[in-house]
Amino acid sequence: MSLLLVGTMAFDALETPFGKVDRIIGGSGTYAAWAASNFAKPINMVSIVGGDFPQEEISALEARGVSFDGLEVVPDGKSFFWSGKYHMDMNTRDTLVTDLNVLAQFDPKIPESYQGSEYVMLGNLAPAVQISVMKQLKSRPKLVIMDTMNFWMDVAMDDLKTILGMVDLLMVNDSEARQLSGEYSLVKAAKKIQAMGPKYLIIKKGEHGALLFFNEQIFAAPALPLEDVFDPTGAGDTFAGGFIGYLARINDVTFENMKAAVIMGSALASFCVEKFGPSRMQELTAEEIETRVNEFINLANFEIRK
Repeated sequence: MSLLLVGTMAFDALETPFGKVDRIIGGSGTYAAWAASNFAKPINMVSIVGGDFPQEEISALEARGVSFDGLEVVPDGKSFFWSGKYHMDMNTRDTLVTDLNVLAQFDPKIPESYQGSEYVMLGNLAPAVQISVMKQLKSRPKLVIMDTMNFWMDVAMDDLKTILGMVDLLMVNDSEARQLSGEYSLVKAAKKIQAMGPKYLIIKKGEHGALLFFNEQIFAAPALPLEDVFDPTGAGDTFAGGFIGYLARINDVTFENMKAAVIMGSALASFCVEKFGPSRMQELTAEEIETRVNEFINLANFEIRK
């Protein structure tokens, strides 16, 4: 089933306790597309890049079934650039540089060839941009998921509340869920956020897994303990791409299938952090994914004898 993906394609410069890279490919759209391409085709990308973005990176994704009819290229512009430094716990980071460059003029246009996409992922962008995408769709998708962050809660809360009423599922981390809801308890936070519009909510907790909420149902997914975590950048976007890519493949949106999709997303995110940038995702095989998913299943599988 077709998947519409709206997100950034960018350059990153990263420093972690395990190394440093000066300029690598990044962006929410890039990570999500690599993850989703393991399950779904076609993937209809909507993004913006400058003339400095490598054509070979676009071609590599095209070979995985990603369409770039919705990619705007500004020949004399520079692509979005972000630089950050991670602390030893890898859960906290300092942003060193944020250069919006062409992203500052991003006004996404949904091509006619993308109309009818049944699954939609709105990456972490300005809520006004996310609203614009939804208003351009001529038919209601089967599932719309979105990502957001604390920054938009600070500067664009009205627009954020509007887009929350237009989507089916919101993905945030635990601190973002608490800020958006004003509740410390994640269960109470989930109820308040669902009242804002999304029927489903995923709260990501990094190395502690993820929580999926629907009505009174809660699913807790574990995180796989890893010996080496080199770069957590893009793990959340990889999770989202794997999640919606899997649902698009089976084309059946239920809470039970979402539980499996959470595990799929978690498995792919666990690969993402093993190398800098999306390089690990580019070499990933179906066999590796199956093995990793089974590791997740075994991690939480137990029986109680009576």
